[in-house]
Amino acid sequence: MDRAVIEPAIKCILSEIARLTADAARIGKAAEACALAGSIAESVRVSMEIEQIVYEAGRLQDAASLLNRLSNK
Repeated sequence: MDRAVIEPAIKCILSEIARLTADAARIGKAAEACALAGSIAESVRVSMEIEQIVYEAGRLQDAASLLNRLSNK
């Protein structure tokens, strides 16, 4: 596959991973604030939002890795 096409795609994927992980960090901080305020149940509920973000970031990483492997052939 053509690296001239794949490299911008990989950059775009990595930018999205960075955005998602920044979102997850913000959610983690909100969950921590809830816990520190004594609302453990609420902190767990808030932190559960991270699960989907982690899943999506993992799939994007898989895509970037695959594109990279295909471009080296």
